[in-house]
Amino acid sequence: MSSLTIGPDPTERRRLGRRAQLLAATSVSYNLIKAVIAITAGTLAGSVALVGFGLDSVVEVSSGLVILWQFRHPLPESASGSRCESSQARSSPWPLCHGESVRALAGGAEPDASPLGIGLALVSLAVMPFLSWAQRRTGRQLGSNAVVADGTQALLCTYLSAVLLCGLILNATLGWSWADPIAGLVIAAVAFKEGIGAWRGRGCCAPKPRTCGTRWHSARPQLRGSVSSTPHAP
Repeated sequence: MSSLTIGPDPTERRRLGRRAQLLAATSVSYNLIKAVIAITAGTLAGSVALVGFGLDSVVEVSSGLVILWQFRHPLPESASGSRCESSQARSSPWPLCHGESVRALAGGAEPDASPLGIGLALVSLAVMPFLSWAQRRTGRQLGSNAVVADGTQALLCTYLSAVLLCGLILNATLGWSWADPIAGLVIAAVAFKEGIGAWRGRGCCAPKPRTCGTRWHSARPQLRGSVSSTPHAP
């Protein structure tokens, strides 16, 4: 029985590879800036949600670096589990964010309004959906689970930006100081859930491209069109 794997030609593969690396570099740069601003603004305002958002951005930086590293150091099929590392690492900030949020709620902490934090959340709501869409689309075309997973991380950041924005605005406009640590708890819960899902092997696999009689190997961008023949078993 003959089997056909459908994939981009070498020229298209190189173009998609360059695009994926450019998107990963953009993600790393933006999230690094976002982390510095969020942690600084959160510390000054006493905002647990902002600090947690900044710590999550640090994890996203590591996710983008993994993509760039994989393009320069191809991994064998047996090492395909490494594409889940960024999702697993996302759970690492949750104990600190959760603990500080609970402490702030119990102690009646009153964080200051943070216009800088509100502006950062608004910018992220504008930037991250586009970046996520571009990464996931490119990853599917490449057949790269890692690139798709990185785009999914960016999409998750969009949701966290919306949660952060709600908490900051409620605190700044209505004086609801409890809204900030509640937002921090939501950020911690999402980080924990994402990490647990990655450890169980969920959320790390890209949709399979169309194939005929064979499977698509996608631990790394293996993007060649090939025709193979498999003899019938006697």
